[in-house]
Amino acid sequence: MKNLIILSTIGLLSFSMIACNQTNKSTSGNTEKDTTVATNTAAAASQSKSGVDPKTTASVKEMVGNYLQLKNALTKDNSNDAATAGKALSDGFAKLDQSVLTPTQKKSYTDIADDAKEMAEHIGISAGKLPHQREHFDMLSKDMVDLVKLFGAGQPLFVDHCPMYNNNKGADWLSETKDIKNPYLGTKMPTCGSVKEEL
Repeated sequence: MKNLIILSTIGLLSFSMIACNQTNKSTSGNTEKDTTVATNTAAAASQSKSGVDPKTTASVKEMVGNYLQLKNALTKDNSNDAATAGKALSDGFAKLDQSVLTPTQKKSYTDIADDAKEMAEHIGISAGKLPHQREHFDMLSKDMVDLVKLFGAGQPLFVDHCPMYNNNKGADWLSETKDIKNPYLGTKMPTCGSVKEEL
C-alpha cells in the first residue's frame, strides 16, 4: 500500500512537471514576434499615462515596487519578507492622495483599493503562512493589474500566468522581468508559467 501511494505521488508530480513544461514550450514559438511587440509596448508603458497627476504616478510606482518585493519574496518562499512588503503595500493604498484624482479615477481607484488593501493587510499579518499569503496574493494581483491599467506603472511590466496554481485553475501575477519566477509554486517549480500580456 505504501509503495502504491509513493508511486501515485511520483506519477502526479511527473504529470504536473510535464504539463507546466508543455505550457512553456507552447508559448516560446513566437519569441521573435513577441519581442518586437514587447519592445514597442515597453516604450509606451515606461511613460506615465496622460491625465494622471504626478503625485498619483509617484504613489502608484511606490506601490508597484512594494508589490514586486512581495512577489519576489514569495518566489523564494520567504514568508517574513512577503509580510513586510504586504504591510508596506497596504500603507501605500491608504496614503495615496485621492484629492488629485478625477471623479472617474477616484471611483475606479476606490473599487480597486478597498479590496487590494485588505489582501495586502492579510499578507502582512500572515508571516509563516505561505499558502495563506499566496491565496491573498492571487486576489491582490488581479487588483494590481487593474491599478496599473488605470494609472500606469512608470515601467514595463509583464502579466504572467501559472496554469497549475489552485488545482489547475491558474493564477496571474505582475513581474518586472520576462523571465518566469513563479510566486505561487515558489522554489518547488520556479519557472512554471508563461507571459500572458505586457503592460
